[in-house]
Amino acid sequence: MGNPMHTLVLDPGFLPIKVISWRRALCLSFLDKVEVLASYEREVRTVSHSYPTPSVVRLLHAARPGPQVVRFSRKNVYLRDNHRCQYCGVQYSDHELTLDHVVPRVDGGKTTWTNVVTACAACNRRKGGRTPEQAGLPLRTRPARPKWTPMTLAQRLPVHDVPEAWRTWLGVASGR
Repeated sequence: MGNPMHTLVLDPGFLPIKVISWRRALCLSFLDKVEVLASYEREVRTVSHSYPTPSVVRLLHAARPGPQVVRFSRKNVYLRDNHRCQYCGVQYSDHELTLDHVVPRVDGGKTTWTNVVTACAACNRRKGGRTPEQAGLPLRTRPARPKWTPMTLAQRLPVHDVPEAWRTWLGVASGR
């Protein structure tokens, strides 16, 4: 989330609405659809010009808001589960966590928000290809699709993962 590949998009009233790639933001800038409010230090070079990589842009005209759907990904599952093993409850770093299918894939379990949870390696091995009930490992929380927006997601990220230029618009303090 916090690398120069992403740009925060604000609506005409300066409220965060979504995150897009810096390439898309640069194209929208060329089309005069957005105003660039902040840029990363990195520049994009062409044969004849150099352009700052947009970090924060504001739409110049109101757009119909689309559904705020959180994409399923390993990182987003970790964020949803607050980096806690859903079996033992211990908080871990990203590299110490695994994803576990509540209903195992061998039993027809799908890779969806409602069937995948974070687990430490020890609990995941202990559970094996069984359901939590069969393994005697009750879930701490029932898995569900999160309902985040860029505003609430920034509150869940470690402060070092939120680009400095976004913090003003997301209400994130530098020393959080």
